[in-house]
Amino acid sequence: MRLIALGGSLRAASWNQRIAEIAGRGAAAAGAEVTVLRLHEFPMPLFNEDEESASGPPEGALALRTAFREHDGLILGVPEYNGGPPAALKNAIDWLSRPQEGFGRLDCFAGKVCALVSCSPGALGGIRGLPITRTILSSLGMHVIPAQHCLSGVHECFDEHGEPCNEQATAALEGVGRAVAEATVRLRG
Repeated sequence: MRLIALGGSLRAASWNQRIAEIAGRGAAAAGAEVTVLRLHEFPMPLFNEDEESASGPPEGALALRTAFREHDGLILGVPEYNGGPPAALKNAIDWLSRPQEGFGRLDCFAGKVCALVSCSPGALGGIRGLPITRTILSSLGMHVIPAQHCLSGVHECFDEHGEPCNEQATAALEGVGRAVAEATVRLRG
């Protein structure tokens, strides 16, 4: 069982990247092999079908698509920008969902398992971006598990070295990771 831990932000020091990785530790403890990927390492322009027709998909999209194909599921840290997921995350999903000769339709997503986590310095913990992201991924055939965690006050949950210092939040995130690993095992049966 192989899972990706990915934050949906382009920021190098993204908190949502960090909490996806913490959830990934829970998945690893449940027996998953977890690969940490960072969205900013897969550059891609805004999706434009004219550009795709002229030049094909960008290298960043091809590399991320390959990684998604090689894994059974995803732990996704979803930042909330103005009440929804960020444009960079939606853009990556748009590129990955494009048909590619020699591969099945939506093979990066269909039948795979996903867990969503979010965080923000505010009181809602980024929760408003999760229903939209859940709808998008579900429409692409992913099994988005019910377990999720939204961490509010994230700026107070890490020490000066970037390590988590809120045991309750860490346990909740790791629990989501365990849940996605267990769901993946059941689904792959």
